[in-house]
This record gives sequence, structure tokens and C-alpha cells, in this order.
Amino acid sequence: MGFFARERTVAPAGYNRWLVPPAALSIHLCIGQAYAFSVFNGPLTKVIGIGAPAPDDWTLPQLGWIFSIAIVFLGLSAAFGGRWVESGGPRRAMFLSACCFGGGFLVAALGVHTHMLWLVYLGYGVIGGIGLGIGYISPVSTLIKWFPDRPGMATGLAIMGFGGGAMIGSPLAVWLMHSFAGPASIGVAEAFVVMGLLYFAMMMFGVFAVRVPAADWAPAGYVPPTQPKKLITTAHVDVDTAFRTPQFWLLWAVLCLNVTAGIGVLGQASVMSQEMFPGVITPTAAAGFVGLLSLFNMAGRFLWSSTSDFIGRKPTYAIYFALGIVLYALVPWAGQIGSVALFVACYAVILSMYGGGFATIPAYLRDMFGTMHVGAIHGRLLTAWSAAGILGPVLVNYIRQYQVDRGVPPSAAYSETMYIMAGLLVIGFICNALVRPVDARHHHADRREPAPAAAE
Repeated sequence: MGFFARERTVAPAGYNRWLVPPAALSIHLCIGQAYAFSVFNGPLTKVIGIGAPAPDDWTLPQLGWIFSIAIVFLGLSAAFGGRWVESGGPRRAMFLSACCFGGGFLVAALGVHTHMLWLVYLGYGVIGGIGLGIGYISPVSTLIKWFPDRPGMATGLAIMGFGGGAMIGSPLAVWLMHSFAGPASIGVAEAFVVMGLLYFAMMMFGVFAVRVPAADWAPAGYVPPTQPKKLITTAHVDVDTAFRTPQFWLLWAVLCLNVTAGIGVLGQASVMSQEMFPGVITPTAAAGFVGLLSLFNMAGRFLWSSTSDFIGRKPTYAIYFALGIVLYALVPWAGQIGSVALFVACYAVILSMYGGGFATIPAYLRDMFGTMHVGAIHGRLLTAWSAAGILGPVLVNYIRQYQVDRGVPPSAAYSETMYIMAGLLVIGFICNALVRPVDARHHHADRREPAPAAAE
């Protein structure tokens, strides 16, 4: 593969490892746009009618599948492409991610222009979703190898970008649609084309800038431990072996339950805040609330994962679950007493831990299974995100609707859901408490990390 071969990305002696996180961040800031896709939903219902939906225009339920398909293919591509990413190195994976994510926008633009929804599903959902999954895991093992002394902080730096990508993508999309809108166009297809090309160019910075450390490299003054610490192994576990261990499935449940609780709230934050505080929280204030949650989601990815380097991954997740149980149980009470401040504070902390869970899990996997296949193991674990992406919104939306249909006021319709979320976190707390070191019989024969396999 020439330029894309792993050996072409090995850093020279004296290379500054702090140049690697910006390369990873350039990928995650782009693919994090997925969290802002909802800004296109309204305009996409008026592609034909322009000013108002026409009979042949797409409906919101039809458009809602675009994001769902993208998240499903994020998990599938990360799971099935993880070993390919590890064998070929980050540059090849980042390039594929840039081609798929940028190209997915172009295919979706064609679908909007020709008014063929299946092309939008294919473009942004399938092709773009593959770009999301490959791009998400591509820098993980590289960053962990560059920062063996601070793996939580390193992965938090990159994954923080995924949480913040919507803060760039949302206003950019709105501005582009406004700029291209006219009597004959709502501006979505043109915005898709520009964003596809722009994101491809930005992601190519990461492709050119990323480097992997030499096999014998270590940070100045860092002495690798010769004996394993509690829940931090010095051995390595093959991805296929890791997949069969109870530790993998316990961590799968830990991530799934933490994400289920957060993603259900994230998707309905604006509507929920207005319904729980009718006449108090306006649509404008609700939009500000969503923006605040995005900030806490992004900041939590760095702060919580960095904290885990000092207190450990298992205690960090114990805090996520224990504190989350209390906060979810407080939300209905905040609505009953009419305390907007308590409501906002609860969800701000909840969303910080939601983001922190994503950023902490790669380091948790590294502690349990070593660095040999941590990227591939992380990819398979992300199927928990795909499951949570369906489970969380379904719990929030359908239970709320069931409550409303029974005559419960919308302001009180979320109480049962919040208590169910707290119950899910109790299960997550138990799963995390059951995590033990991986049995030595699962360790790779050579305790040193083997050289990467030839690119397939």
C-alpha cells in the first residue's frame, strides 16, 4: 500500500508524541457531526414543497432511520473491521474513514437531489456509518501506545472530539443550508456536497499527520511495570480470545447500560425539558439546554477519562453508576418541585458521565487485555453502542407515549422512564463490580506485544 503501509508511519527518534492527538482529533471532530444530523430532518421534510411539506415529501419517521442506520453500521464496521485496522495501521484506516464519511455525504446529496430516500440511507447511513465506525476506532490503539503512562487522558483527548463534533457540524449545516436555499431548493443537497468535501479535506490532515511509535519506544522517564497491578495486566490477549472471556461481556454490558441511560435522554432533551416545565422552559431555552448538555458531554470525555488514570477504571465506572442512580431518581422530584436548576444540574452531570463512559472504556480494555489488539477489541465492544442506540430512545419514547395515552400529564410522563434508567444503572453497577482480572490461561504466549500481522 506504499504511503498507507504501517511501516511508513513509524515515527523517527525524538518525535513529539503530542503531535499525534491532533491527528486523532481531526478525525473525531469530523465524524462527530453525526450527533448534529437532526438539523437536517426538518428541511428534508420540505425538499419538494420548499416552504412547507408537500404530499410526496419524506416524513420525520422515515428520516429518523438515517441516523439509526448510521449508528448500526458504526457498530458493525467497528466490530468487523477492528482486526483490519490493527493489522494495517491507523493511516490506512483513517483514509478509508475519510473516503466513506465524505463520500457518504456525496451519495446522500444525490439521493436528496433525485428524491430517492434509499440513496440517502445508503450514503449517510451505510457508507457514512462505515466511515464513522472505522474512524472512531482508528486512533485508539495508537494513542494508547504513545501514552502508556496516561492512556485514559490520551483516548479522552480524541474521543472528546466526537462529542464536540456537533458543535461545529450543527451551525455549519444551518449556515450552508441558509446560504444555498432559494425558490427551487431547500439547500440540503448543496450543503451535503460542501460538507462531504470539507470533512474529507479535514480528515486527510489526520491521515498525513498520524504516526505510530517504534517497537522499543517509551516516554522519557517511563519505566514499564514488570509485575501486573490490580486490574492492569502486563500480558496481552488476542481479540478472538478476549471475545470469549466473561470480562469482555461484563464490559459490554457496562458500556451498553451506561450509554442506554444517556442516549435516551440526549435524543429527547429539548422536548423533555419543555414538557416537564411547561411555560417555564421556552424552545429557545431548551435549545440552550441541549447546547449545555453537549458541552458537558464533551468535557466529561476528557475530565473523567483523565481522572481514571489516577483512581482506576473500575472505580470510575462505579462512580458513573452510583452517582447516576441518584441523579436519575432526583429528576422526577426536580419536576415535582419545579426546580429547573436541579433538573439542569442533574442532566449536566449525567451527560458528562455518558461521555466519560465512551472515553474511559478503551483504557479499561487496555488494562484488562493489554495493547496487542485493544483497537480490535474496542471495535467489537462498540456493538454495545449500537444496541444502546436502539434501546435508549425506545425506552424513553414508548414509555412516555404509554403514560400519555393513559392520561398522565406530559410533565409527569417521564417519571417511570427515569426510575427504569436508574434500575438499569443498578445492573450496570453490579456488572462492573463483577469484573476480575483475565485468567492467565487466556494470555498470549509471548508476554511482549507481537509485531503487527501483515496487512490483509
